[in-house]
Amino acid sequence: MCQGRSSERRSEPFTQERAGVSPKKFLQYITLNRAKSLLITQPKATLLEASDTLGLSSTSRLHDLFVNIEAMTPATYKNGGKHLSIDYEFSETPFGRVLLASTDKGICHINFDKADNAINALQQLFPQARIKQQHSDWQQRAARFFQSPAVRNDKICLHLKGTPFQLKVWEALLHIPAGKLSSYGDVARAIAQPSASRAVGTAIGQNPVAFLIPCHRVIRSSGALGGYRWGLERKAAMIGWEAARLQD
Repeated sequence: MCQGRSSERRSEPFTQERAGVSPKKFLQYITLNRAKSLLITQPKATLLEASDTLGLSSTSRLHDLFVNIEAMTPATYKNGGKHLSIDYEFSETPFGRVLLASTDKGICHINFDKADNAINALQQLFPQARIKQQHSDWQQRAARFFQSPAVRNDKICLHLKGTPFQLKVWEALLHIPAGKLSSYGDVARAIAQPSASRAVGTAIGQNPVAFLIPCHRVIRSSGALGGYRWGLERKAAMIGWEAARLQD
């Protein structure tokens, strides 16, 4: 998960060297002015007109995107994942070791916390599910995405537990291009709820699949990074890593 405007929590130690970006280049992309320059100046055009049919008024899949969202059924959402089988495995990423969890329909949870804490969090999210440590094709696709998100050889499906509002916000985040940033207010306007910036920030903070749904690309309108559940250093690294790779 990742956090919008709430406090941070402990996670696996992270250093920017793991992202494969030189210290000089890393700092270049995380300065306040650089962050402000990456802010999308026309959020409506960028977020809403990037596709002919976004379907943001519904919680349907975004077939025109590389990352597709499918909502869990209300029954599954309500009963704690009863009848769900969830596989999980750990993977190394440029931003630290991560737990990747999946159902047969797609990735359902990502966690940068320490191993025991990450497993416990998964069990708390889906207390009635059958959970086991086992590789899956979805996990392998997600792991490749962390290494090369711009290479779209694999489609990734996300099987997510969320309210209609949360799903609408998460779908909107998929339309923020790599190397660009948006503000909480921009996202609120993109879903046609301009007065809902605070609620949008909360929904962003509840994103269960960090990086795959790029909540790290949302910052404050001032250019300040805002909050991030997995630590501001990791958020800055994700932003800097994407921007630097686009320049290479």
